[in-house]
Amino acid sequence: MNIEIISGSPRKESLTVRAAYTLQQWFEKNTSHHIGIIDCREFQLPWVERAFNSIDNTPDEWKPLFERIFKADAFIFVSPEYNGSYSPALKNLVDHFPKQLHKALGIVTASNGALGGMRAAQQLILLGAGVFTIVSPQLLIIPQIDKKIDAQGNLLEPAFEKSIHNFASEFLWLAEKLAQ
Repeated sequence: MNIEIISGSPRKESLTVRAAYTLQQWFEKNTSHHIGIIDCREFQLPWVERAFNSIDNTPDEWKPLFERIFKADAFIFVSPEYNGSYSPALKNLVDHFPKQLHKALGIVTASNGALGGMRAAQQLILLGAGVFTIVSPQLLIIPQIDKKIDAQGNLLEPAFEKSIHNFASEFLWLAEKLAQ
């Protein structure tokens, strides 16, 4: 199975990308699935004017990105919280590609605050339904990410491994069932 983790923070010193790295490492260690990271910091997409509904309808400069999206069997959105919602960079990226009918979506939010992006997670559930994914009910909310995960994705708080395991296991169950 091909899973794309979309790290939604455009900030140079992103904290949430740490969660994407940690999840990629967990999946590579515990599964045989292909796990990619699409980092919004690497793509300066224009504001959406139309969805690219096929590779042929995608401008050449964006074809490598959209080939990855079209080939993905499942997604994990990782986002910080921006004023009670997910990042505009993540929304803009998602709006460029068509609905992802019957693909699993895992939701991860993180912040250096006490709530870990909980309000963003609630909004991402609605976005997931809007793009026709099937949202895994097991969310991964990461408060105080700066104390739990370092810049390379290594756990600073070993007890947090259980939360990652629970999220990833439930997400995989759903993704594997949908991919059959």
